[in-house]
Amino acid sequence: MELTPLRYFVAIARAGHLTRAASRLGVTQPALSAMLKKLESEAGATLLTRTGRGVELTEAGRIFLRHAEEAVRAAEAGTKAVRELLGLERGSIRIGGGATATSYLLPKVVSAIRRQHPGLRFYVREAGSSAVASAVLSGELDLGIVTLPIKGPGGPESDELVKVLLVEDELRLIVPARHALAGTTRAFEWGRLRDETIIAFEAGTAVRELIDRGAGAAGVSLNVVMELRSIESIKQMVAAGIGVGFVSRFALREGEGMPCRDGKLTRGLAIVRRRDRAVSAAVAEFERVLVKTVR
Repeated sequence: MELTPLRYFVAIARAGHLTRAASRLGVTQPALSAMLKKLESEAGATLLTRTGRGVELTEAGRIFLRHAEEAVRAAEAGTKAVRELLGLERGSIRIGGGATATSYLLPKVVSAIRRQHPGLRFYVREAGSSAVASAVLSGELDLGIVTLPIKGPGGPESDELVKVLLVEDELRLIVPARHALAGTTRAFEWGRLRDETIIAFEAGTAVRELIDRGAGAAGVSLNVVMELRSIESIKQMVAAGIGVGFVSRFALREGEGMPCRDGKLTRGLAIVRRRDRAVSAAVAEFERVLVKTVR
């Protein structure tokens, strides 16, 4: 049963008069009468009876009115909810990324979005690039921020994911306050780290592979004494004098940390989303603000 006849029926019942109801609805009385006749035919009962002063509900009409009002209210609530979603008044955004993205890139973006659209909800997952790409592919996440190239599902040979280069990141060496290299911003050489103890990211992560590949190319075997996932934990361990470490430039103040003289330790951070899935207005706005803020 269509909603328009139900709305018209509710209007007639409230007005108690066909002519007044037709005037309020902006339709002719004959059209309203024809609609009512069709509605009664579909309901299988007489819903209204004519009186000298207008129309009155029958017993069947009173029962039908209760359900018609519920149906109209539900439809109006559904329409309002859709409009709120399209207007970014409600909705959710599920995004994943590594330690750099979740700790240093996303907070500013989430804050900016929340100021403009406080009704939006966020779910943020911290994980390695491969895990994030897999979660985007499975539909668990709307967007991901990953290190290129992706290993595993969604990798270079796959066209299942749209990959949008967001920014180039650089890993820089940080050292304890009393280290010989402390206070300098000059570039380091891999050979200088042969006798150093290293606080490193977990083995198998994209960041760790970048570091190991750079050291290996220079013929240096790193003495890793601790593996961590948290950037802040690495910074604290280095500050405590346990060893030296590598962190993203986004985790450092301007001019802090040393680049590699033997070749920059750079990686591309990219936004990934499923190619075959249209994103919501909320997710599209989040991606727009993310690109604008980070670049």
